Amino acid sequence: MKPTELTKAEFEQKVTSLSGDKKEWKYLGDKPCLIDFYATWCGPCKMIAPMLDELAQEYNDQIYIYKVNTENEEELAAAFGIRSIPSLLFCPLNGQPQMAQGAMSKAALKKAIDDILLNKK
Repeated sequence: MKPTELTKAEFEQKVTSLSGDKKEWKYLGDKPCLIDFYATWCGPCKMIAPMLDELAQEYNDQIYIYKVNTENEEELAAAFGIRSIPSLLFCPLNGQPQMAQGAMSKAALKKAIDDILLNKK
């Protein structure tokens, strides 16, 4: 299992609708997800990509890992106020999503997945 690249249309089917009430977050997935907002030219994005591939294998049946190319999906990046990349959006099944900016170590990513997405605090 590898991270899945999302277009705007796929994002609206699998994650949340961008139309309607922006104040009320409604996650559409059946498992929590981590979304990597990235660009192909971004050095730190390239640095975390292999870690996300490994985490997609490790957490295969527990979470989804998605990728959004901010250059191809400018509307999605704007909707989430992405100003620096990589930006990682952690979407639990219940509750509000949380954004982290910048490259993280694999250990920090695992801790965030366990704490935010899987409630293993």
